[in-house]
Amino acid sequence: MKESCSEFHDINGLRQHVRLWGNPQAPKLFLLHGWMDVSASFQFLVDALQGDWHVIAPDWRGFGLSEWNRGSYYFPDYLADLNALLDLYTPDEPADLVGHSMGGNIAGLYAGVRPYRVRTLVCVEGFGLEDSRPEEAPARYEQWLDELAQPQGFRPYTSFNGVEKRLTDNNSRMSREQAEFLARHWARQTEEGEVMLNFDHRHKMVNPVLYRLEEALACWSEVTAPTLWVVGSEYDFQKKFHETPEAFDRRKAAFRDFSEVRIEDAGHMIHHDQPRELARAVEAFLRVKGGL
Repeated sequence: MKESCSEFHDINGLRQHVRLWGNPQAPKLFLLHGWMDVSASFQFLVDALQGDWHVIAPDWRGFGLSEWNRGSYYFPDYLADLNALLDLYTPDEPADLVGHSMGGNIAGLYAGVRPYRVRTLVCVEGFGLEDSRPEEAPARYEQWLDELAQPQGFRPYTSFNGVEKRLTDNNSRMSREQAEFLARHWARQTEEGEVMLNFDHRHKMVNPVLYRLEEALACWSEVTAPTLWVVGSEYDFQKKFHETPEAFDRRKAAFRDFSEVRIEDAGHMIHHDQPRELARAVEAFLRVKGGL
């Protein structure tokens, strides 16, 4: 495995962790993890990269080794964290962003809000969320209030073996070696000997703010960076979003310079299932569209 190191920065009032791989003088590549994941999850992808890269991967607030919020989590905060991260690591040139799932959604919105800060954009299984309707708001707010009053934490494990089993149960493609590695980053051992997940339990709470697809489309339409969508063959986003193919194509059409790659024998966690194929697709795209 390629060796990584850690840095910690005060970003928007929280102590946030950034994992780094490679030569600091090499071209920078930002890897942005998804919901209930951590920066170390990209280890297998980094190992598969053929080029000389300085890989920069944050733990989003409330995940991994980054500090937790003191209250609820709201999506715009991640845009602000990404903005601060780019100011730290690439203040004078646009960035190459690769985001998985939630990380792809963050990167996609940010690339429309700050188009001059993004050179290339790769969204790996991060194509927005299911659209909502205004009439859903009362029940959503009520559920959020109920969850605030009775927060539900994560159950502890007796050992890291339990975390490994959870990982392999959730993804039949994950090898034992991958699970052993990830478990030590997904979780930590307490002084009492219990093993706890490295995620703030408040991420489990419903978001009281409805997702509005029209707003995402408006942001995506401002993206000037060449954009690559990477799709896993075994994960059906159209079905998940309850959308027709024509409606899903509308998401793709919002981007000015759009291309798509389908990775076979891969589910939602493509960076675990097929890291070599993902690395090949990302680096080919960056060579053609980013001039790297």
